[in-house]
Amino acid sequence: MSKLVTFAGSGSLAWHLAPALDNTGYSVREVFSRNPASAKKLVGRLYEAEVKTSLDFSASDSRIFILAVADEAIEDVAREIILPEDSILVHTSGSQSLDRLGYAASSSTGVFYPLQVFSKNRKIDFDEVPILIETESKEVEHELIKMGRAISRQVQAVDANSRKAIHVASVFATNFTNHLLGISKEIMSNNNLDFNWLKPIIAESLNKSLTLGPEQSQGGPARLGNFETLDMHMEFLKEDEQLARLYRTLSQHIVDKYL
Repeated sequence: MSKLVTFAGSGSLAWHLAPALDNTGYSVREVFSRNPASAKKLVGRLYEAEVKTSLDFSASDSRIFILAVADEAIEDVAREIILPEDSILVHTSGSQSLDRLGYAASSSTGVFYPLQVFSKNRKIDFDEVPILIETESKEVEHELIKMGRAISRQVQAVDANSRKAIHVASVFATNFTNHLLGISKEIMSNNNLDFNWLKPIIAESLNKSLTLGPEQSQGGPARLGNFETLDMHMEFLKEDEQLARLYRTLSQHIVDKYL
């Protein structure tokens, strides 16, 4: 099979994924973006790629076309893109269904989902990033797994429900955790305290959770059934009803689970 790849999208995921593929024998030949300047910057990180100014790839030599675009843009781009015969079209979203590619001019579609948070200014070791594959075609699955294994040691075919569960779990583990860290930073700042003081306990807590497991690592007044401390904290938060409600909900969930 041809190892020529084309990207539609030049955001943070493409910024890392395209060079990763380009360095493992999968040659990225074209990059399209609604922002040509962004596409040009990504092309500058690749060996032989060129900027495409339209979604007409009918004359392209590529076999695999990767939609690394925002979730809300997947369906529109899939409708607009013009593909060569026998091409494979995939999106990279963790939350969007395979059906979002249903109107594309290709019967060979799939999901190629790297389970990671991407930022252009942070280096990513793709070797450690799980690649989750979903498709209705065994042939496409074989090709996508092969491409995934070129950059990662963890490649797995999953069904739609499993991918949804993974995405929901990752939101709890990352987005919600980050939001709670933001709240703790605000509490420190509002009381003229240095958030850096919390960094060692945050790091130790996360490392312990990843090493021993969340259940074995859960601590705090709710886990210990220290209701006097919980009441004291609620009193401290009484001026912020929304935050107090969040504290109560999380604490109650811990109590219900462990006590």
